[in-house]
Amino acid sequence: MKVVPLRLIPGDDLRRALETWMGEQEVQAGCVISAVGSLSLAQLRLAGATQATAIHGELEILSLSGTLTLDGSHLHIAFADSSGAVIGGHLCADSLVRTTAELVIGLLPEWRFCRELDPATGYPELQISPQAPG
Repeated sequence: MKVVPLRLIPGDDLRRALETWMGEQEVQAGCVISAVGSLSLAQLRLAGATQATAIHGELEILSLSGTLTLDGSHLHIAFADSSGAVIGGHLCADSLVRTTAELVIGLLPEWRFCRELDPATGYPELQISPQAPG
């Protein structure tokens, strides 16, 4: 595994920035190892929901985890608002960095991740295969 640090700045879209960055890599599989920072706007799809919920405020990122592929990502986030209330779910696009997002990403050159529609779930789910040596 290759470990890469990444810092996002105010106004960056957390999800889109990660997906864009992953698309620039030669490796086809990645994961979020750690993340701290803050958001001013979080677009969150809660469990069982079909649409994102927008949450505005001074939001502290407590955790971010998930897989990164060239054709999409699956990211879950938990954050706290200014009162300390914690909420989490699927991270959606248009979630904006407030002050910083400091990330550590793991790149997995020996694996290939892709997403294919799974008829059982109705979602594009992770497919995992070994990457042929280059």
